[in-house]
Order: sequence, then C-alpha cells, then structure tokens
Amino acid sequence: MQIIDFECDTPTKEAVEDTVRLIQSGRGFDKEGYAQQMAPGWAAQIGMSLEEFNEAKETVGLTALALKLCEVDMTKVMSHAQVIAMLDQAGVAMACIGNAGRRASNEDVAAFAAEYPDRLIPWFRIWGDEGEAGVAALEQGVRERGVRGFEISSYREQRYINDPVYRPYLAKCVELNIPVRITVGVHLLSDRPYDYAHPKYIDELAIAFPDLRIVSGLGGYPWIPDMVAIAGRHRNVFIDFACRRVKYMLAPGAGYEALIY
Repeated sequence: MQIIDFECDTPTKEAVEDTVRLIQSGRGFDKEGYAQQMAPGWAAQIGMSLEEFNEAKETVGLTALALKLCEVDMTKVMSHAQVIAMLDQAGVAMACIGNAGRRASNEDVAAFAAEYPDRLIPWFRIWGDEGEAGVAALEQGVRERGVRGFEISSYREQRYINDPVYRPYLAKCVELNIPVRITVGVHLLSDRPYDYAHPKYIDELAIAFPDLRIVSGLGGYPWIPDMVAIAGRHRNVFIDFACRRVKYMLAPGAGYEALIY
C-alpha cells in the first residue's frame, strides 16, 4: 500500500520566506485565537516562558513575535533533498505540496516539484481578489508547470467558501480537470465570523459545479455530521483529515462519531 501525504508541510527556506510575506501582508496566523491555542508551543520555540510570551504580546505585539518565530524557523530549514529524505523515513511514497498552512510561493512549489516529479504533487493557492490574473496564473501553472490542484482557504481572506470571487477559479478547475481543495471547518481567527468555512457551502458548490472534484480539507470539524451528509449527497465531494490524529478522532466524545460509525 502506498502512503500519500495529502498536506505536506515543507520546512524549507522558501516556505519560511513566504510565511514572512504572509505575516507582513496581514494574512498570517499572528492573531488572537491562534495565539491563544499556540502560545505555549510558540513561546518554547522562541525560548520564552509562557508568561514572558504573554507579556511580550502586550508590549511588542503578535506580529513581532511571529516574525521572531520565523527567524527561529530559518535556523532549522531543510534542503529539498532533506525533505525527500524525511518522506523516505516516514514511508511516504508521494506528497502534495503547496496546500499546507506553511508553504512556499507558487513559483517555488512548482520548481521544487519539478525536481522530484515522481514524489511531489504541486498545488497552487491564489487569493480570490487576484481576479482574472489569478485565474490565468492557475492555468499557466497547470499547463506549463505541472500543477495538479488548487487550494482555497477562504477564512484567511475573510470570505465565505461560496464567495463569488472563487467561481471563475472553480470553473477553470473543471476546464483543466484538476481538483480543488477547500479548507472546511471552524477556524481560530477571533476577529472574523467562525463559520466562513462551514460545510453547508460545499453543498452549494457541488450543486453548481457537478463536474468539479471538491476535497473538503481538514474534515469540517465540528460540523462532522453535516460534512458526512454532504459527501454522501454528492459523488464529487471528498473529505480529508490532514492535521487530525486518528487516536484523538477515536476518543469518546471527540465529535467524529458520524464519520467513524
């Protein structure tokens, strides 16, 4: 049996550089909500106690701390060959790159995948507000650079999954015969509505685009019954559970009963 990593975090220099760009553009995870959940781990990586981290959050701000974390990450980056060795060690035959929370730019993703075409499957993520230029970039990526999928994380753009800005991209995915992966489920960014990525919007898109293969990324928690029902309604809707550990999903009361049983 082959193991395929559907959302591979690639801790390369290019990925850290793109994370810095995202933070500086205001589209990073340096916001309350994620900070509350991640603070213990972030503090430890920077070399602070949790108390020191929380104090620094009030004085220098989350963005400065996030950029400091990127500085630390830059000291731990892997070469492309080391990433492939990591996959070998984990027994992973192929990995999708470009669709994780941390990933390099589209150009760097395509270039990395071109080095290892038998191991890496490149995906593009393009912001909805890039409009026609973004759609053209997606088509060029598929036709000229071997891109195999398109990723949407609407909540990071403060949009709902069914926002009209995504329709031209989805139509292009149908034309190019590539899947779209849409992050589905609650997010932790407390400065915006929690239901931007509710699975009910996947139902709407599956009806509007019956020939589009839709992967519901991260599984739709905590709306698992809705997600399972929608996938059951549509042959073109699939579910992945990247970032979820099976042992926690199987725990009593975890909320995954509709899927497991």
